[in-house]
Amino acid sequence: MNILRFADLAAQGKAAGQRVFIRADLNVPLDDSGRITEDTRVRASIPCIELALKAGAAVMVTSHLGRPTEGELKPEDSLAPVARRLGELMGREVPLVANWVDGVDVKPGQFVLLENCRVNKGEKKNSEALAQKMAALCDIFVHDAFGTAHRAEASTYGIAQFAKIACAGPLLSAEIDAIGKALANPKRPLVAIVAGSKVSTKLTILQSLAKNVDQLIVGGGIANTFMLAAGLPIGKSLAEADLVGDAKAVIEAMKARGAAVPIPVDVVTAKTFAADAAATVKDASAVAADDMILDIGPKTAAQLAQQLKAAGTIVWNGPVGVFEFDAFSHGTETVARAIAASDAFSIAGGGDTLAAIAKYGIERDIGYISTGGGAFLEVLEGKTLPAFEILERRAKG
Repeated sequence: MNILRFADLAAQGKAAGQRVFIRADLNVPLDDSGRITEDTRVRASIPCIELALKAGAAVMVTSHLGRPTEGELKPEDSLAPVARRLGELMGREVPLVANWVDGVDVKPGQFVLLENCRVNKGEKKNSEALAQKMAALCDIFVHDAFGTAHRAEASTYGIAQFAKIACAGPLLSAEIDAIGKALANPKRPLVAIVAGSKVSTKLTILQSLAKNVDQLIVGGGIANTFMLAAGLPIGKSLAEADLVGDAKAVIEAMKARGAAVPIPVDVVTAKTFAADAAATVKDASAVAADDMILDIGPKTAAQLAQQLKAAGTIVWNGPVGVFEFDAFSHGTETVARAIAASDAFSIAGGGDTLAAIAKYGIERDIGYISTGGGAFLEVLEGKTLPAFEILERRAKG
């Protein structure tokens, strides 16, 4: 993907003395007292800020936080906790500036945090007037928020249209490189794991991947629908009977290419959906009418592990069972550890996937962990993200 990269501009000395506007993703979870409960996104945003400061730029950073009402900044929508955390991590005071759209006072070597950009009227609808005002604040616009790359808003898209220079920050650049490596030029075999409760929410992803991958592993409620499509009993498991035809079409599309959707040969069932429910391993053909399938069985997990260890590239979105319940976590753990042990380049994304990676402590063994949930899914669907499209267009001049 041909886009301008901020790291290159900084290395060439083109950011010195310039006003740099960074759109970061600082949308962190807060507890009832307004304290940050998990600061990964704050930490991840610092390399771009430090790159700009080291290059001698005057640095402005903004982000959205939560879902504020446009036009009114309430205390709970303020980036004040983020400013404090950034200050602690960077060892400097981080001034927080409100009502910044009409002008910001910042000098080279200084860094200010601009209050929640979603409070600005016209942000979500990508108001041209707002975007032009934002663009007028800077010499260089840096998009470094992959989690917002699938949205065309004033601070993510409009500003990139009108800024003198628009480029990708290190986080966004890393996502673009990882996605290209995994999907555009993958080392074969390419194996995708798509799991979740519903086929309907991931049907377009499954259809898109079916044209490209060598193995399409389905898990969770999605696997139950595929088991139905294969004529297997699923008892009272979560499934979407009305999408059996779509599941069959995905299986056929894969088969036509000499590829496969592995259907579970054994499963772990329970009579109720509960952490303390008794777990029973059964052949996939032996599921009773009152059974709920809550995980893949050990034979299936071992087969998938073999495929994953032999893969060239792995794309992972979703745990294959109810991994939050220990009795039904073994399938996901086996798959996770197989991905970690594989020589394949792996890219993982989605909140539950990241939770599973953290649970099994395999962060260092995954090739790339994507920070953008919705954006990651849209890439898997084969969509061109608005942020990528505008940055490519600007790079062409």
